[in-house]
Amino acid sequence: MKIRKFLRKIIAILLFRIDWKKLVFIGAILTVFRIMFQISTLPYPLTEWILFPPSDISSSRNLNDEKNLRELPASQDIRFNLSQHAPLVVSLNATARLSETQQVLERREQVSRQRKSRKHVNAVDKVIFSSSPVRNMSNHMLRYIASLTPDEALAYAKQEIENAPLVTDDQDLYTPLFRNVSVFKRSYELMELILKVYIYKEGKRPIFHQPYLRGIYSSEGWFMKLMEDSRQFVTRDPQKAHLFYLPYSARQLQKARYVVNSHDLKPLSVFLRNYVNMLASKYPFWNRTRGSDHFLVACHDWGPYTLKDHEELSRNTIKALCNADISEGIFVSGKDVSLPETTIRNPRRPLRNLGGKRVSQRPILAFFAGNMHGPVRPKLLKYWRDKDESIRIYGPLPHRVSKVMSYPEHMKSSKYCLCPMGYEVNSPRIVEAIYYECVPVIIADNFALPFSEVLNWTAFSVVVSEKDIPRLKEILLSIPLRRYQVMQNNVKMLQKHFIWNSKPTRYDLFHMILHSIWVSRLNQLQVSQIS
Repeated sequence: MKIRKFLRKIIAILLFRIDWKKLVFIGAILTVFRIMFQISTLPYPLTEWILFPPSDISSSRNLNDEKNLRELPASQDIRFNLSQHAPLVVSLNATARLSETQQVLERREQVSRQRKSRKHVNAVDKVIFSSSPVRNMSNHMLRYIASLTPDEALAYAKQEIENAPLVTDDQDLYTPLFRNVSVFKRSYELMELILKVYIYKEGKRPIFHQPYLRGIYSSEGWFMKLMEDSRQFVTRDPQKAHLFYLPYSARQLQKARYVVNSHDLKPLSVFLRNYVNMLASKYPFWNRTRGSDHFLVACHDWGPYTLKDHEELSRNTIKALCNADISEGIFVSGKDVSLPETTIRNPRRPLRNLGGKRVSQRPILAFFAGNMHGPVRPKLLKYWRDKDESIRIYGPLPHRVSKVMSYPEHMKSSKYCLCPMGYEVNSPRIVEAIYYECVPVIIADNFALPFSEVLNWTAFSVVVSEKDIPRLKEILLSIPLRRYQVMQNNVKMLQKHFIWNSKPTRYDLFHMILHSIWVSRLNQLQVSQIS
């Protein structure tokens, strides 16, 4: 009874003696003060958290940050090279701002997750979120990156790659193959997240938009097909593009424009010059960077020589070339891309005959068969044909020999497969050797090896100078058996990066080529000095 009387008195006081209007007013004032106090403790204005900060906000970073971004370690094993071929300049303040905003958004997302799960904070929660794979990025960060301009997104990616988290064990990547697997993985993930390519629609078939998928020049065709089919990387809005693709086939250009036995490439180079001039007059994108954010993919031997009539096309454009000869002044290491030359005999079955034999089933020390093109192959025949049973060197494989053992079986039965240059430095035998799990021996002094910015070629191949052909057997026998076994296993693990798939898979040949082009684009970035 006493409790009931007490409650009645309380209710009477609340209903009749308290001024509710004054109480609500006081409560509202206290709420406003509390909100203002919380806002004042934020590291940036509240509107910036909602709308993302403008590009002209200054950063508190010092001059040492500029030095860290500008200077890369001397060893290429640690970081991608910073090329000096590019005109693009990105503000250091903008780059620092991206990093600071990223960290704040990541911390806010982390706290939100902790509250939802109602778990106590532990040591794992204190790890910076950006060290996780890109695919695990917060929604805030994904929206933020999507809001960046193409140049800002590239600056963000460049800084992220420079600070790549350490990768010690990745089931998709075999560490011994790479110069720095941590840098490659971060760069590749950012490419998947950020990169957009605009493909010009101009150009008539068969030279444009008609991929040639068969033969030794098929790499350019397969790349064109898969690039044009890509929903992930292709954008229809050129304002969102980081790269612009010139979708022509050097092989189809040769078939359509070259006059047989004329020895005159002028009609081909004039055709390309006129095409680029047309694009430059129709769109603002070429003139904006003088072609430095454009790229082409050409596997025909004449690919480099058909660019000479347009200075900007030859000098500024990112060129993915099979004929990656660094001695001629057209292919530029660090800017251009060495395109692997692949021989595809059946486009419906590009992986035919893939695989090889165990080390114990490879009795042949070294093997080569092919036409006597160029100066190196005749020299190889001169010193080694019929000179040693363990080194089998032929011109075109004789019919009497191929009846007993086919060309693929020779490669599968050999420890080392010789890949000498022909008329040009490139050779499809390098990729063939990888397909047949045979350690490639590359004999081409001025050849830029494919994907050399990320792959460690010493782990799975042997490079022999042209002058050392007489010492070939001595060089190969000097490699210990254990070392050879490691190299041969590495070749097996390397296969996935040199395979064409009708539907591209992560880290396959299409993605490796595109990644090299992506790296070249990133290498164009320079950091402006702080005044």
